[in-house]
Amino acid sequence: MSTPFPFTAVVGQDDLRLALLLNAVSPAVGGVLVRGEKGTAKSTAVRALSALLPEVAVVPGCRFSCDPASPDPACPDGPHEAGTGAGRPARMVELPVGASEDRLVGALDIERALAEGVKSFEPGLLAQAHRGILYVDEVNLLHDHLVDLLLDAAAMGASYVEREGVSVRHAARFLLVGTMNPEEGELRPQLLDRFGLTVEVAASREPEQRVEVVRRRLAYDDDPAGFAARWAGEEAAVRQRILAARELLPQVQLGDGALRQIAAVCSAFEVDGMRADIVMARTATALAAWAGRTDVLAEDVRQAALLALPHRRRRNPFDAPGLDEDKLDDTLEEFSGQDESDDDPDPDGPGGGGGQPAPDSGQGGGDGTARPEAGEGGEPQTSGGREQSAARAAEPFRTKVLSVPGIGEGAAGRRSRARTEHGRTTGARRPQGALTALHLAATVRAAAPHQRARGRTGPGLLLRRDDLRQAVREGHESNLVLFVVDASGSMAARQRMGAVKGAVLSLLLDAYQRRDKVGLVTFRGTAADVALPPTSSVDAAAARLESLPTGGRTPLAAGLLRAHEVLRVERLRDPARRALLVVVTDGRATGGPEPVALAGRAARLFAAGQVASVVVDCESGPVRLGLAGRLADELGGTAVTLDELRADSIAGLVRDVQGTSRRAG
Repeated sequence: MSTPFPFTAVVGQDDLRLALLLNAVSPAVGGVLVRGEKGTAKSTAVRALSALLPEVAVVPGCRFSCDPASPDPACPDGPHEAGTGAGRPARMVELPVGASEDRLVGALDIERALAEGVKSFEPGLLAQAHRGILYVDEVNLLHDHLVDLLLDAAAMGASYVEREGVSVRHAARFLLVGTMNPEEGELRPQLLDRFGLTVEVAASREPEQRVEVVRRRLAYDDDPAGFAARWAGEEAAVRQRILAARELLPQVQLGDGALRQIAAVCSAFEVDGMRADIVMARTATALAAWAGRTDVLAEDVRQAALLALPHRRRRNPFDAPGLDEDKLDDTLEEFSGQDESDDDPDPDGPGGGGGQPAPDSGQGGGDGTARPEAGEGGEPQTSGGREQSAARAAEPFRTKVLSVPGIGEGAAGRRSRARTEHGRTTGARRPQGALTALHLAATVRAAAPHQRARGRTGPGLLLRRDDLRQAVREGHESNLVLFVVDASGSMAARQRMGAVKGAVLSLLLDAYQRRDKVGLVTFRGTAADVALPPTSSVDAAAARLESLPTGGRTPLAAGLLRAHEVLRVERLRDPARRALLVVVTDGRATGGPEPVALAGRAARLFAAGQVASVVVDCESGPVRLGLAGRLADELGGTAVTLDELRADSIAGLVRDVQGTSRRAG
C-alpha cells in the first residue's frame, strides 16, 4: 500500500482543510464539496484525511461494518449480538465516475445463483463506505442513475436493493466528499444540496508559497515514507485534537442567540428549505469544539455561513457561488447580543472558530444582484460596420424538448432516446463481445430445455456460454448541442439581440438539465469564430454569450462551415455522441460573392451528414421574408420562431428535430 501524502503537509488551502476537519469532528455536518481548478491539491487533501480519522469498532466478519454496541437488526449478515467488536482503520472508498449501478449498491451473486441455486448478495461500495468516507472525484461528471442512488442513500441512511428476486436493505451512513472542476460542468442541484459544506480552492499566487508546494511535493516523490515520517508528529497532534473535539462536542451549548443568528442569516439569503439551518448549527457547534470551547460564538456562526451557504444560494447554473460578506456581517450584528453576556466578538477577528473566512472570490452575484454585462463601460465593439455594444439577455424561459431522432448509443443523459447500460429493459440478445448486463430470465429460458441432455442431477443450473443473454436497455443519452449564433448588424435591429440571447440562454439551461455538452460558434462581419469549443460547462457558454457584441455583415456560410468543422473534429473524439445543431439567425446572408448560394451549399453538408438541426427564426416585423425556413430546408431540419420555442406555446409540447419539410415532400 502506498504512503499517502500527509494532511498537515498540504500548503495553504486553509478553508479546505478546516471543512474536512470539521466533518472529522462531527460527521453529521454532512460532507464537503470541493470546487476548484485542476492541480490545487483537492484529491490529495481528501485522501490524506482518512489517515487522521479514529478507528472504527465493527462486528467481526460483518461485511456491512455493523457497530458492535448497536448492531443493525436488519443487517443481511445478522442478526448480531451486542458486544465488543474489533477495531479497524476508517475506510475511504472511492466511487469511480464510470462505475456501474451494481458496483455501487451491490447485486445478486449471479455465479452462485446459477451454479448452486443459492441467493447470495454481493455488497457494493455503499456497504463498504458505511461509517467511513465515500469519495467521488469529478463528482459533477457522475452519471444521473448513480446520482439518484446516492441521493436515496444519503437521505435515508440506508441502501435498498430490489432486483432479480433479491430484496436487501443495509445501513449506509457515510461522509460524502466530492471534488470537481467547475469548468467541466456543474452539479445537479439535488446532489449539490446534499453536501453539508462547500469550499472554493485556487492555486496560490504568492511565489514563496508556490515554491514550498513544489519543494514538499518533490521531497514526497523522492521518499514517501521518509517524508511522511517527518510529518508524523504533526499528524499525531491533529489526530489527538480531533479525538478531543469529538469528546467535547456533546458538551457544546448552542444558545438561543446563536440559533436566531443562524435563522436570520438563512432567511436573509433566501436559502431553500431547512437543511441549511441544520447544517449551519452543526457546523458552528463543531467549530466551537474544534476551538476547545463549549459555547458557540458569533464568529462560529459567521464561519459556518461561509462554508454552508454559498452552494445553496444558486438559483440556476449561471449564478456565481458566494456570499455578500457585508450583508452577512450586517445580519449577524442586527441579531447579536441576545444570548451573550459579553459584547459581540469582532466577526472579522482571528479564527476562534478554527479557521479563516473564505476569501472573496471577486465573482459577484452571491447577493442575488445581477452580474454586470461584459463589455459595459469598456471599449465599443466594431466589425466592419456600425459599432454595437453587447446587449443584455432577456429573462430565460422553459423551452420545448429538442431531441435527435432515432436511437443512439451515447453517454447517459436526458435528451434523446438511446440504447444504454442503464434504463428500461426492452429485450434480450446474444452478447456481442463481453457480457456486461445479464438478462437472467432470458438466460434461464435458453438453458432450461437442455438440462436433461446435459445430465443435470443437482439443484444448480447447467449453463454454457451460448445460453447467456445480454439485456437490451433503452434510456436517454446526452448530446452535443452546438449553437451557431448570428451576431451581425441585422440581428441588432429592432432590439432583437436581447431576445435572441435570452432564447439561447434558455436552451443552455435546458442543455445543463439534460447533461449535454455545448459549443458556441458566432459569425459577424467577414468571418466566424469558435467562441467556445465543445465543453460540459454551460457556465462558460453563458459567459461567452453575455459578452457577445453585434454588428457588420452576415457571413452565414462562414458560420456554417466553421460549425461543420467543429462537429467533424468532435466526431473523431467522441464518435458515440450525436450532435444537435441549433442555428440562431434571421436567415439573411450578405458579404462576399454569392453569399446566399454559398450558405445553401454549406447547409447541405449537414443534410448529407444527417446532422439533426433546428433553425431558431429571429425574423420579426410585419413583413417576413421566410429566409430562416429556407435555411432549415437546406439543412434538412426544421424551423421554429422565438415564440414557438417556449414550452408553453400552443405550437406543441414536444418537437423532434427532424426534417419536417422532407417528410412533407
